[in-house]
Amino acid sequence: MAGTDSSQDIIYRPSPAVILCEPQLGENIGATARAMANFGLWDLRLVNPRDGWPNERAVAAASRADHVLERVRVFETLEAAIADLSLVLATTARRRDMQKDVLGPDVGAQRMAAHIAVGQGAGLLFGREKWGLLNEEVALADAIVTLPVEAAFASLNIAQAVLVMAYEWRRQSGQAATLPFGTGIEPPASKQEIVRLFEHIEEALDRAGFFTAPDKRPTVINNLRTMLTRAQF
Repeated sequence: MAGTDSSQDIIYRPSPAVILCEPQLGENIGATARAMANFGLWDLRLVNPRDGWPNERAVAAASRADHVLERVRVFETLEAAIADLSLVLATTARRRDMQKDVLGPDVGAQRMAAHIAVGQGAGLLFGREKWGLLNEEVALADAIVTLPVEAAFASLNIAQAVLVMAYEWRRQSGQAATLPFGTGIEPPASKQEIVRLFEHIEEALDRAGFFTAPDKRPTVINNLRTMLTRAQF
């Protein structure tokens, strides 16, 4: 879905950090940055990326989400990456044997929005491409977020999962109250204008001799007016 307006300035609103634990592919980091940029997130943190940082493949996959990549911070440990946050949600598609709240994406986003609204830091934790988060990493989170996916095929690409959560964040934080553009259709015509249209068409039909049966003229006109009204000019 293309449509970027390059004349618009990037606005860095308070938003959740996205933390990727040991991401393996630069392409996934770049696609994550792009997904974040789509919905106004900009704080991307990497814990021990396999191929190091910076990464040319990430730049290519980010599709000009440069403002996110330029702010990437790299950490050696997850503890360091979340040290400044007071709310961390771990995303996982697998059941964990832990006494933690399990939230859907909408409720998770609501909780982060309320937290950030009072000046606190929040983050979303995502795991490795092959096996996700380790239990000891999930244990550091305040709650688990999972998506209502098909149980027989529950694994999502990291960037896909980030996209879903970024969308929910934007929606629940009130930033999606209005769409970026409308239908482009002019306001509907007034009833006075519509009646004039009816009269103009009916006069033209009279002049053309359309109404061959005078007794049926009222029914034909009513049907014609009904049809034109449905058009919502």
